[in-house]
Amino acid sequence: MWRLRLLVLGVLAAGSAEAQANSSDGFLEFSVGKFTYFLLSRPFPREAILRHISSNVTFLLFQIHSQYQNTTISFTKTLLPGTTRTGNDQGLVFMLRPEQTVCTWYLETKDAKPVQNVAIPLFYSERDPIPGGCNLEFDLDIDPNIYLDYNFFETTIKFAPANLGYARGAEPPPCDVSTGQESRWRLRYDVYQYFLPEGDLTEASLLQHLQRMTEVPQVKASAVKVATLTSDDKTTVSFSSLWGQGVIYNVIVWDPSLNTSAAYVPAHTYACSFESADGNCVSPGRVSTKVFSTAFALLGLFICFFGHRFWKTELFFIGFIFLGFFFYILITRLTSLKYDVRLVLTAVAGSIGGVLLMASWWRFGTLMLCMLCVGLVLGFLVSSGTFFTPLGNLTVFRDDGVFWVTFSCIALLILVIFMGCLRILNILACGVVGSYSVVLAVDSYVFTSLSYITLNVLRRALNTDFRGAFVGVPFQTKAACTMAKAMGETETRWLMQVLSS
Repeated sequence: MWRLRLLVLGVLAAGSAEAQANSSDGFLEFSVGKFTYFLLSRPFPREAILRHISSNVTFLLFQIHSQYQNTTISFTKTLLPGTTRTGNDQGLVFMLRPEQTVCTWYLETKDAKPVQNVAIPLFYSERDPIPGGCNLEFDLDIDPNIYLDYNFFETTIKFAPANLGYARGAEPPPCDVSTGQESRWRLRYDVYQYFLPEGDLTEASLLQHLQRMTEVPQVKASAVKVATLTSDDKTTVSFSSLWGQGVIYNVIVWDPSLNTSAAYVPAHTYACSFESADGNCVSPGRVSTKVFSTAFALLGLFICFFGHRFWKTELFFIGFIFLGFFFYILITRLTSLKYDVRLVLTAVAGSIGGVLLMASWWRFGTLMLCMLCVGLVLGFLVSSGTFFTPLGNLTVFRDDGVFWVTFSCIALLILVIFMGCLRILNILACGVVGSYSVVLAVDSYVFTSLSYITLNVLRRALNTDFRGAFVGVPFQTKAACTMAKAMGETETRWLMQVLSS
């Protein structure tokens, strides 16, 4: 299998007119600014060499990438702390000595399977800032790497502060002696996010798209800038985790006085594991989630097209959502029960809520109470959609009080607007909420970004740290087509009903 992958990657590299390494046994020769594909095996470490380095180059940034297997890169043949990095997105900065024209690195892997890599050496001048040049937290003296960590809720990246550039053989500028405009404190950091094609978990695709995130001009042209940090800010940024969706992050450090910049080593994640036996990237979602969401979607699909005519069934559906949502948040925050147990208890609580709302109509006939619940569920979905837009990334909404008050006001506003026309409110709720339940079911089988309309709100209710995460997602055509098709037919139906009434 790995031979087939290597063949595909070789054809891709040749078609892109990219450099291939001049290699012999254990030896790789690189060219500045040229990407090189090569295979690395555990018994056969490689020596990487770069020749004919220009005299106007002050430092080199050599970086190497693989999909999920680890590769070790080192300045020395004997691996030593402080000169070695291991991972799937790693790089080293080499400060050149006067008159130096050749640079060497050493590459190896401890993985049992061969590792497909792509690597590139980049050069910078003495005017360019040095990524990670003021590192005080990580192992390397100069650390240009982005450290990435993820969980169910958020993906967090960290990086070391940069330093001002300096000439070959000169002493590096001090990092923390002063905070004036002549020091590294004038530097700015632009954080970029790049989404891989939806549903594409192939190694070839990742290594190809990583090439757009290594150099400053390509990063600015291809990725989306999500934040700008000053030297006074913490060099940590959080994002909403997107299970099964490939994302590449990079940071560009910019010197406003000299108008020069340099890029860190890009880091990527799928927010999942390729090697996990339960819920890995290839087969996302638990069995319990698929069963629950599929049953919920079948009921929602019925409500989408027939809910307005089957009033009691709609009330059960709305009551199920109303009580089930709050019950799941409650037991998740207050207990340490396993996920499958919480899901079963949520289904039971939701069913009780549906029966209670249906029974209240049957026993008391209180239309306003029932429509209040219907309007709040529709308002919740509309409010969630509002914060799914770039509005949700505004700094003011990182305060929980501001967020939840604004969220509640939007939900209540929808209810108030349609209180005078309950028929339209009910038909809209059936169509929008019912069709969205289908989108949630699709997400348990394949990645759909539209599911994060409500999932981001749920995460914020469950995890207080999520308030600082950026919630940008790619536009996924699969989910959009699913929802548009369901909602398109529904809108036609309710419009005909409204016109005929």
